[in-house]
Formats: sequence, structure tokens, C-alpha cells
Amino acid sequence: MGLVPKSDGHVYWDDTEITSLKTKDIVGEGIILCPEGRRIFPDLTVDENIAAGAYLRKDKAEIARDRDWVYELFPRIAERTWQLGATLSGGEQQMLAVARALMSKPKLLMLDEPSLGLAPLVIKDIFAVIQKIKEDGVNILLIEQNAKAALEISDYAYVMETGVITMAGPGKALLNDPRVQQAYLGE
Repeated sequence: MGLVPKSDGHVYWDDTEITSLKTKDIVGEGIILCPEGRRIFPDLTVDENIAAGAYLRKDKAEIARDRDWVYELFPRIAERTWQLGATLSGGEQQMLAVARALMSKPKLLMLDEPSLGLAPLVIKDIFAVIQKIKEDGVNILLIEQNAKAALEISDYAYVMETGVITMAGPGKALLNDPRVQQAYLGE
């Protein structure tokens, strides 16, 4: 996303090198990061946070449809459009962060630890929505320590240990791999 200077290598998207692009230009390419720790705008309402996600868009009719879509995905925040972001629960803030990211109409949605610090029931809801977003045609890069939940919905997965890829393959295959089960699932 251009937030941290690269130390080595190149990043390509759709055959275009984006390594040196500014963050706003990467967003313009359709790559969106929903960061760890939610990072919503605490002093804006839910609806204002949602609108902020569409700041680069000009297609008002499509924006309205997408707003309806994210509120359908997250009915809990749809009930709180007037409420300030800071007053939402942790799970509601995470829902708002994902909804705001979706408003940019991403080609690639990067979700960084969406289950971090959430209650088990909320985690289940978040992963159900991630699955629905995927089924609706949004490409997702999921960075997640909850290996079981992530592998259950992943088409393809990488297992990293101290920054090194140690395993790769279809999510379901890795979920059933004895090494993954022992190391990450406690089985």
C-alpha cells in the first residue's frame, strides 16, 4: 500500500509495477487495505465512515447501491448509521472497517487480522461475511492468525513462520495437513 518503504523487490498488479506508487494511486488501482486494529474514524458517524470509503468514486447511483449492499452485509451497523464510530463495540467497529473498505469498490481487498480481539461469536459472523464477499466476486487477500477459520474459507493459502513461507496450497488441503494441525490447530 506504500505506507512503509520497501526494502527489496518489486510489486506488480495487473502487469503494472506499483512499487513506487503513492498510497492514493494504489487505491486508485483498486487495491484496498482494511488494516489491523480497525482504524475507523471515531468522531464520524457510521454513515460518514461508510461515505469516506467511497471518496475516490464519482458514480453516485453505484455508491448508493454499494451502501445498501454493505448495510445488507452488516445489518448490525445499518441499525446504527447515526452513531459515532467510537461508541461501537469492537465487533461493530470491525464490521464498519470492512464495510468502509468495500465502499471503494476494490478489485483486491486486503484484510489484516479481521478477527483480532473479537469474541468467538463475532469472529464467526465476520468470517461468514468474508465468505459472502468472496462469493460476490471480490478478490480477498486475508492475513489472519486464526488458521482454522482462514483455511476453511481460503481458495489458496500460505503458511508463514518468521516471515518465511513454509507451506502453500489449497486452503482445505492445508487445513487437513498434519503439520498445520499440530503447529496451528493444537491437534
